[in-house]
Amino acid sequence: MGTIMDIVSSRDPYEKEFHQAVREVVESVKPVLDKNPEYRHAGIMERIVEPDRVIQFRVPWVDDQGRIQVNRGFRIQMNSAIGPYKGGLRFHPSVNLSILKFLAFEQVFKNALTTLPMGGGKGGSDFDPKGKSDFEVMRFCQSFMTELFHHIGHNTDVPAGDIGVGGREIGYLFGMYKKLKNEFTGVLTGKSLNWGGSLIRPEATGYGSAFFADEMLGTRNDSLKDKICLVSGAGNVAQYTTEKINQLGGKVVTLSDSSGYIYDEEGIDETRLQWVMYLKNVKRARIKEYVEKYPKAQYTAVDANLDHNPLWNHKANCAFPSATQNEINAKDAQNLVNNGVYLVCEGANMPSTPEAIDIFLDHNLLYAPGKASNAGGVAVSGLEMSQNSMRIKWSRVEVEAKLKGIMQSIHHACLDAAQEYGTPGNYENGANIAGFVKVADAMMDQGIV
Repeated sequence: MGTIMDIVSSRDPYEKEFHQAVREVVESVKPVLDKNPEYRHAGIMERIVEPDRVIQFRVPWVDDQGRIQVNRGFRIQMNSAIGPYKGGLRFHPSVNLSILKFLAFEQVFKNALTTLPMGGGKGGSDFDPKGKSDFEVMRFCQSFMTELFHHIGHNTDVPAGDIGVGGREIGYLFGMYKKLKNEFTGVLTGKSLNWGGSLIRPEATGYGSAFFADEMLGTRNDSLKDKICLVSGAGNVAQYTTEKINQLGGKVVTLSDSSGYIYDEEGIDETRLQWVMYLKNVKRARIKEYVEKYPKAQYTAVDANLDHNPLWNHKANCAFPSATQNEINAKDAQNLVNNGVYLVCEGANMPSTPEAIDIFLDHNLLYAPGKASNAGGVAVSGLEMSQNSMRIKWSRVEVEAKLKGIMQSIHHACLDAAQEYGTPGNYENGANIAGFVKVADAMMDQGIV
């Protein structure tokens, strides 16, 4: 491990998120490399940690006051051994190369786990859509696409949405791509239903996370029925995780955004969730307004001086971190354990720090890493690509059934790989190993490229 980490750290000393993602995989796959020395001889790890290409560009646009603004745009094309690059676009002020490289690296293995032919990539910008008018968002997206279109295509690289990039942004991006290329192809996923989108795509990441959690509980002859669940975030993933938990008989008591979180002991049922969806998707307002509508709930504002997140300090059975990276630290993890949580299922990408993960594993929690449990989103993106290629549309029932089947397959693959390499029940090792082996074998077949 030391050699690979030394290479990564020396080449990119300031990319701490990328280092964290690489270290997690390298530690998990060491037994695979020991058992299969041909991977070491072929330099698979040395190649897999280096992106195929990193694209960075200027994005100038004009705001509503006529002022010129300039943001940075990125696309990381990480690995295409098993298919076209596939991964979301994130528009958020925190976006930088380290975060996008970590996301692209995770995406390679996540996509391999889905059983669909997709490579891994990620992209985005430090542009913040919050507080911007529709016209400002449109002008930014159009400028962003005037450069990105050179590097993507339905057989090359198929971006999707991520934080800050929803249906509105995908529409503007696709419109400009279509104009520039003069072609209508499935180059972006997450499209609107009436022009090439797939049913269940908005719900897919959240639904898949809940399906995966239910599969994990099944290994202990249990299910999500009657479970009290903590969910962070209030965006797409958190909303549909909550919806599917409700449908499976569980009760969600928390949601959050960057300003704070709400705790509703009565449960965020279907009616309350619909109001949250209106609040966040239509009004684009803060979660704090939930307590004005439902005054029995409690709102706690973010306190930057705290060394933990109080959202994770409530009595519960299951936790679904669905906001952003590294949102659960060691103290949060210990609070979860102390409050009776015995399942942690990641809806976000790398939301738990390495120290938190160690605590989960030390206490024998059912712990699912995001590259396995949140793969439902990219899985249905892959199904959207298939529908676009065939010029057909599957029904809601068909897509959800395929999604559930894919999540069950990922669950089995994780358990089988963990068992084979001596860590039975360890989903983190299982996910990393199963994804790595598929990509590594494809790289072996294709030579030194």
